[in-house]
Amino acid sequence: MERKKASDFPAGVMKLFDGYVHGDITRRDFLDGAAKFAVGGMTAAAMFESLRPNFAWAQQVPKDDKRIKAEYVTYPSPQGSGTMRGLLARPASGGRHPGVTVIHENRGLNPYIEDVARRLAVAGYIAFAPDALTPVGGYPGNEEEAAKKFAALDAGKRTEDLVAAALFLKAHPECTGKTGATGFCFGGGIANLLSVRIPEVAAVAPFYGVQPAAADVAKMNAAVLAHYAATDERINSGIPAFEAALKANNKKFELHVYPGTLHGFHNDTTPRYDDAAAKLAWSRTLAFFGTHLKS
Repeated sequence: MERKKASDFPAGVMKLFDGYVHGDITRRDFLDGAAKFAVGGMTAAAMFESLRPNFAWAQQVPKDDKRIKAEYVTYPSPQGSGTMRGLLARPASGGRHPGVTVIHENRGLNPYIEDVARRLAVAGYIAFAPDALTPVGGYPGNEEEAAKKFAALDAGKRTEDLVAAALFLKAHPECTGKTGATGFCFGGGIANLLSVRIPEVAAVAPFYGVQPAAADVAKMNAAVLAHYAATDERINSGIPAFEAALKANNKKFELHVYPGTLHGFHNDTTPRYDDAAAKLAWSRTLAFFGTHLKS
């Protein structure tokens, strides 16, 4: 399938797709709403197919890359769902490395997030990407089914499952004990939450994630590097209070808003991807983790 850009679609279609991705509208709602933007051969159905993820585009580090070792492992979540599963990736050279927990979007542990974990392993981290869908059979390989499964999760247990993942990584024998977290969309909000729940988390790099309550910012010991899309009203409405709370509590932080981008701009499987912004945000993230986790 030809890779399209967000600019190839009417702004109204992209807004509808954002609503679909976040579960605010159904596929049927998207198709009905997009029909009025259809022109020529670009039907509502064709636009929907063009906007769906193509995971082949996201493979920057192959599964069999000799620089890393990656495997699925289980971990305990006593306050959550019991036994959970995730992808553990680390340098093939062995030894101990700083850890980064990688939290997925509201679709579970899909190939894009697995590749992000492998990218971190190449960069010298032990990365752990848990699958919140473990209690309902794990990521099903289909995004629509994944969204349904995600919506069926117990939100309280889901949070505990992801907190347990970060604690599992910190205690791993190949981890130095110095850990951070990154996440995307839903996962960005969880990365923020981990910095509230786990005082030992040293650095968090959320991508377009919901911010913690201002009252919780005082509990954060982590340095923060937050990435935001320019066109993302729902998430960006929380920036001013977050920034004010970070300043009031003398926290180390950077907030970046990337011009001309949409929510999901780092996800290189859909037309929302912005190559320049994604690469800049990722280079900033690696430099940030290098400063706070490797020193």
